[in-house]
Amino acid sequence: MHYKLKNRSSIRILNIYLEYPYLRKEETTYITMSGWKAAGRSLVYYVFTPFVNFCIKFGISANMITVLGLLLNLLAAGFLVYAAELQTRDNYSLLGWAGFTILIAGLMDMVDGRLARVSQSDSNSGALFDSVIDRYSEMFMFLGICYYLISYDYFLSSLFAFIAMIGSVMVSYTRARAEGLGVDCSVGSMQRPERVMIVGFAAMFCGITSGFVGDVKVDVDWLPFPLFETMTVFTLPLAILAILANVTAFQRLNYGTKQLDQNVS
Repeated sequence: MHYKLKNRSSIRILNIYLEYPYLRKEETTYITMSGWKAAGRSLVYYVFTPFVNFCIKFGISANMITVLGLLLNLLAAGFLVYAAELQTRDNYSLLGWAGFTILIAGLMDMVDGRLARVSQSDSNSGALFDSVIDRYSEMFMFLGICYYLISYDYFLSSLFAFIAMIGSVMVSYTRARAEGLGVDCSVGSMQRPERVMIVGFAAMFCGITSGFVGDVKVDVDWLPFPLFETMTVFTLPLAILAILANVTAFQRLNYGTKQLDQNVS
């Protein structure tokens, strides 16, 4: 088994997972990721190997799993809309369930690609279908988040959610456009798995926190809004995501532009 390694971090992580035979030769590009990404992806593949085998056995295709991810994100958006309409502002239980659902949907996004490769059904049309459905999934997720925040008068946080949505779209679009011009443009930290983890864990932990401490608020005279409240567990990571997603988009724009200019020269 031969792997292409670019740094010592990748070697250390790979040594941990060499005992697992599920890494395929065509997946060597993943090993060149930073150590924790390689470890995380490998661990997910290992844990979900029985599920992948189950799907292959019963003829469940990668496209079906992709659609399942979309439906789960629609369910998460439904939780948020329902919470906005029928729950009180100090009840974050459905926000927590929405976060958990978003995380499961994100796992489906990883499993569908793995399933396509293992079942040898991966194709350009499948990759296109996956990319388009993933964008719909992400937009529905942010739609639910914006609706929820606006309904409870978290106007500033809803703006950050919208900016995060813009950044998420531009991260994906910049890479797709650069690759259409012949440049591999996968640089930057805020790729889709990271975005899903931030939103999902932030929402889930907000729900869990409210279950232990309720609706906590810390007010100060010099701010027109609370310095900290239970909702901050969700909205602060969302604001960070809004910034970093757009930073990643501009990183890709800068990298892609330099690569194209070098190709011309």
